[in-house]
Amino acid sequence: MKKSSINQDHSAAWVFQTWISFFVSITATAIGIIYLPVDAWTKGFMGMGLAFSIGSTISLTKTQRDIYESTKLSSKIEEARVEKILTEHDTFK
Repeated sequence: MKKSSINQDHSAAWVFQTWISFFVSITATAIGIIYLPVDAWTKGFMGMGLAFSIGSTISLTKTQRDIYESTKLSSKIEEARVEKILTEHDTFK
């Protein structure tokens, strides 16, 4: 009654693509802000918005990953408890 666990790792190409996509999007947005025909206060405000959006996105993804990992761990603990109870149970007693 062993449940097989599928461990799906990301390929190096996928990791590379996600990092490149991240840096290209930040760079393009920053360049767009720099060349906007507005005053420095407006550019500064938009730059802060970009920085806070990046920070919030990183915090959100980390939190979601932590929640997923904790549910995975708690389900493994529950599965181990059930397996222990089943192995200790003797139907012939």
